[in-house]
Amino acid sequence: MAEMMRLTLGEAFELARQACAAAGAHDGMARSLAEATVSAEARGRTSVGFSHLPDYLAALEAGRIDGKAEPVLSFPAPCLLVCDVRGGIAQLGFNRAREELRQRASTYGIALLAISNSFLTGELGWYVRHIVDDGLVALAATNGSVLMKPPSASAPVYCTNPIAFGAPGACGTALLIDQASSATAFVSLRKAAEAGEAIPPGWAVDRNGNPTTDARAAIEGALLTFGGSRGANIALIVEVLAAGLTGTNWSLDAPCFASGAASPGAGLLLIAINPTLLDSDFEKRLDRQAERLSSYGVYIPGRRQEDREEVAREEGIYLPRTMVAMLKEAS
Repeated sequence: MAEMMRLTLGEAFELARQACAAAGAHDGMARSLAEATVSAEARGRTSVGFSHLPDYLAALEAGRIDGKAEPVLSFPAPCLLVCDVRGGIAQLGFNRAREELRQRASTYGIALLAISNSFLTGELGWYVRHIVDDGLVALAATNGSVLMKPPSASAPVYCTNPIAFGAPGACGTALLIDQASSATAFVSLRKAAEAGEAIPPGWAVDRNGNPTTDARAAIEGALLTFGGSRGANIALIVEVLAAGLTGTNWSLDAPCFASGAASPGAGLLLIAINPTLLDSDFEKRLDRQAERLSSYGVYIPGRRQEDREEVAREEGIYLPRTMVAMLKEAS
């Protein structure tokens, strides 16, 4: 068991920000990435928190992320926002576009933000939470480099292609769903490989397409979709939303996120809806429905993460001392 170290959220943010800046990110980019990293960690989404940060640092140093890139925002229609991050990161593009997205969705009832030419998206729920905090219903989809094979395919053709959805309640976030189309996250697979641990059946195949519980063999093979062909259908929907509508790389055409000097050029599609224009009582009704479903034993996604974040604000987060030392050294 790795020795752990407690950090306040402020200390964790500064640790991440300095590491990003040292790797070549300009201040706005470093702050956006640090914010998203700490948020994921605080909510218990550790696979897309600090354990994912080294992927960004390595990409900055290798040029897969252009640390000087500034997003360019345009408006092809009143309800459509396009943000080209120009080889940078989606988190910064979102932060630059968020207020316009809020204003237009609030005014017109719905608005769509297409973010293009980015490195990996990180925690997809982070974007959705911000939109929900603005009182809007949110749907998000993103893609990236190939990692996942549908049951009928001869090779990987999709990234993990996650989809996220969130809705506000009268007392805050009532619902937040963030899930990949794959049976597990790639970072979880990599973590098991590094620890020499077996993975459950149905997660992945080896390089020859054979089912495997060996995480190291799976790293050289491919992740599998959850639910077989049904998960593959969702992955295809996400691919069309995230790559097709944003005009960026299909996963098959995306350069590898872990090697080389080219950005994966991933796409991210965000849809924001003003629910009060459709039903002025939406938030209270959703709260009541969530409570009713809970009384039947239904798990309401997002609540547990909210509780974890509340604890993290009070008590901080715990990171392996080796990781803290590595990030300090990188700074």
